[in-house]
Amino acid sequence: MERMISQTKRYYQFSEYLKERFGCKVYKVTIDAGFTCPNRDGKLGWGGCTYCNNLGFSANSRHEPLPIREQIEQGMAFMRKRYKAEKFIAYFQAYTNTYAPIETLRANYSAALEFDDIVALSIGTRPDCAPDPVLDLIGSYQASHEVWVEYGLQSIHDRTLRLVNRGHNYATFLDALERTRRRGLKVCVHVILGLPGESHAEMMATAQAVGQMDIDSLKIHLMHVLRDTPIEKDLTEGRFKALEFDEYVNLVCDFLEYLPPKVSIQRLTADGPRSILLAPKWATQKSKIIAAIDAELERRGSQQGSRLG
Repeated sequence: MERMISQTKRYYQFSEYLKERFGCKVYKVTIDAGFTCPNRDGKLGWGGCTYCNNLGFSANSRHEPLPIREQIEQGMAFMRKRYKAEKFIAYFQAYTNTYAPIETLRANYSAALEFDDIVALSIGTRPDCAPDPVLDLIGSYQASHEVWVEYGLQSIHDRTLRLVNRGHNYATFLDALERTRRRGLKVCVHVILGLPGESHAEMMATAQAVGQMDIDSLKIHLMHVLRDTPIEKDLTEGRFKALEFDEYVNLVCDFLEYLPPKVSIQRLTADGPRSILLAPKWATQKSKIIAAIDAELERRGSQQGSRLG
C-alpha cells in the first residue's frame, strides 16, 4: 500500500522515515575514512568530477581525519547536544567509500558499528566501484543493522556525465543498482540539478527515470561552483551559468512530482562553505530555499508523486 504524504510537508522527509522505522530521533554521523576516488588517483582520471571539491560535501574533510571511533564519538556527542538525537547512522561520506581492499573496508565498517547507539550503516560510493565481493561484504551487516548504499548518479544523460568527467555511464549505474537491490540493501540515489548544458526537459527525463527505479531514498543537489574546481574556469570565462533561485525552486518541485511517495527525500539542495562558494551565492540560504520549495508546492496544490496520477 502506498504511504500518505505527511501533513507537515508535501514530500516524504527522511527524518520521518527514520522516526517510523526506529521510533526515535536518528541522525547521521559523517565519517571520513581517508579514501580517495578512481577519478582522482589516475585509475580512471585525474582531478575528479569538474564540480568536485570535497571540502564542500563533508565537514570532516576540512581537516586531517581522526580515527573512526573518535569521529563517531565526537559526532554523536554533537548530535545529542544540538538535536537531542538518540540513535545514529554511521555515514561514510567523503570520496568513494568502497574503493579499497576488502579487508580495509571490513575493518572500517566494523569499527563504525561497534557502538550500541549506531542502528544503521550508510556508504556513499560510485556505481563503478561496487563489485560483487564488496556488495557481499556490505550485505553481511544486514544481520545486525539497517544498511544503505548511496550512489552518485547525478544525471541519466551520458553526454552530461562525460562533460563533468564522471568516469562512468548510465548503464554502469543501472547495473550497480540491480546488483545492490538483489542483495536487499537499501539505496539512496544522488542527482544534481543545473549541470552544465542540461535543459529543463533533460532534467525532467532524469526525474522520470529515477521515479521508475526501485530505490528507497533520494538526495537532490544544486549544481554550485566551488573554488579550486575545474568548473571554476568555465564560470569565470562565461561558459557556465548557475541557476537562479526561483529557477531552482521550480525545478525541485517539478522533480518531486515525478517521485513515488514511498521514496524518502534526504536532501533538497546543497550548501557549500561560504569560504569556497563562488556561485550561486544564494546557495548558502538553505532554510530559505526549503521554505520556498514548500511554498511553491503549496501554491501549486501539488506534492511528491503528483505527476504519477
